[in-house]
Amino acid sequence: MTSRFGIVSDSAIMSGECTDVYFVHTDEVLRAEGCNPDVTMEITAASLPDEWGVVCGTADVLSLLEGMPLNVSAMPEGTIFYPGEPVLRISGKYLDFCTYETVILGFLCHASGVASASAHLTVIAKDKPLYSFGSRRQHPAIAGMIERAAWIGGVAGVSNTCAPAGIPLAGTMPHALIMSVGSAEAGWAAFDRYAPQHIPRIYLCDTFCDEKFEALAAARAGAEAVRLDTPRSRRGDMRSILEEVRWELDLHGFTSVKIFLSGGLTKSDIVAYGDIVDAFGVGGAIANAPVIDFSMDIVERNGKSVSKRGKKGGVKQVCLTEEGKRILLPESSERPSGGRPLIVAALENGNRVSSDTSTDTYAETSSDPVSEARLRLQHFLRSLAETNK
Repeated sequence: MTSRFGIVSDSAIMSGECTDVYFVHTDEVLRAEGCNPDVTMEITAASLPDEWGVVCGTADVLSLLEGMPLNVSAMPEGTIFYPGEPVLRISGKYLDFCTYETVILGFLCHASGVASASAHLTVIAKDKPLYSFGSRRQHPAIAGMIERAAWIGGVAGVSNTCAPAGIPLAGTMPHALIMSVGSAEAGWAAFDRYAPQHIPRIYLCDTFCDEKFEALAAARAGAEAVRLDTPRSRRGDMRSILEEVRWELDLHGFTSVKIFLSGGLTKSDIVAYGDIVDAFGVGGAIANAPVIDFSMDIVERNGKSVSKRGKKGGVKQVCLTEEGKRILLPESSERPSGGRPLIVAALENGNRVSSDTSTDTYAETSSDPVSEARLRLQHFLRSLAETNK
């Protein structure tokens, strides 16, 4: 079931073996009882780390359920959602997907958490590029998922080479390169000699010396930008360090040399330094983002609305009005004039619903689903900004 690195295999996930044991008990008991109702289950989050979240991970859910006798509708990846709004629903015989609840929630909770954190950070950074540098903070088996979700969430690039094709890679050098050759100047020179020309000359400037002196030396060596990754134990007043670096660069005629900041950055850091820093490399704040605490609940059984305590029964829809207002209403209700449904058909009896037959009209034309999801989020963020004016 698992590999030498403790990774659960695709076959174990696809067969339903990767599940919580109580779903195994449930499956056994219901089969013995001869009970297998037609149900609709909805996935919602009662609360979020921030005001809104970004749907991500749906592609994995559809890959899992494709070919099964199930109907699936969902908010497409890159869609903004709010607490209490269903992001995905599954209809079919309960025992056909009972043991998959664990992995379905895992796909959505983790990827949506990363995408949501990335989106909020990029909003805070405004026009300053923000890059995902945090895949090393997670198990390497999920590096591709982390970078994919971060890209959908709006980052300008990612560092891990296992990111899906088409996502731009970013990063030039670690401290280890400079320490291996013995000096910052030797490290920069070696990088400039051998690194492909399309890679920007962004030189790390805090390995051995004061940041402003290394930054000046890097600028004289032809740096396009200087990267500060100063450990928190040495930072002191980071604002003062950044101001000193900018001052000295400008004073000596290197006004075009930019400052790239990385190393344990948080939302508050981006707010605090956004006026002086030109780009950010963010690690744990993206890769270790809080997961979205989705739950998956039966809302209809054998055609009748049901709910457990604390949940709203019945199949629901989220409509977006022409004015940008979101309305949660029963799926059977009449939609407001001009209202667009955010939950759209994805699988019908296990078969993919082609994009030209869905009602998803929020994404611009794109050649691949990941870029389409990213564009969809950008559309929602623009609409959100307009609504909040």
